[in-house]
Amino acid sequence: MNEQPGFSHPAEAQILARVPETVRNRARAVRLMVFDVDGILTDGSLWYGEHGEAVKPFNALDGHGLRLLREQGIRVAWVSGRKSAITARRAAELGISPALQGVRDKITTVEELAREAGLSLQAVGYMGDDIIDLPVLQCVGFAASVPNAPFYVGQAAHWTSTLRGGAGAVRECCDLILAAQGRLGACFTASLSTLGGAIQ
Repeated sequence: MNEQPGFSHPAEAQILARVPETVRNRARAVRLMVFDVDGILTDGSLWYGEHGEAVKPFNALDGHGLRLLREQGIRVAWVSGRKSAITARRAAELGISPALQGVRDKITTVEELAREAGLSLQAVGYMGDDIIDLPVLQCVGFAASVPNAPFYVGQAAHWTSTLRGGAGAVRECCDLILAAQGRLGACFTASLSTLGGAIQ
């Protein structure tokens, strides 16, 4: 993966102008980005029908952001404390692998993912919103959260999205990483060339 693709776009400057240089540097180093699911990729709502959990709302903008990360050579993984067939289905739709569920010890899991990828934790990013995510947020190179997380979780993050979980926060994070690495501009050209493709 080239460190400097040599492609820039005005959107990159607009995004980075609102982000401290220390955060840009952390986002620039990310080679593996791991996301919690409930409260990050969703708004945390759990809709139950007569026969059990029926619906979780996912955001199409987030899905496209995840695809852009992967297309630009950044590994993406999901690590969720809950188990849900709907989460597995959404991960399969987006081609996200691994999408690990029922994980209580997230720091050990993330450390294993980093080892498998041949990366140090400084090259790993993580986005989470609750107590179970704190050990990971405190150890990775780029820690991200959402504004609706408990304040003590948000304090552990290097960066907090302006959008809430499930409402574009993941896309905002993806765009920041791509902009910090000078890769967001390339996504505009790639997206224009694939108009009419599958909606994420």
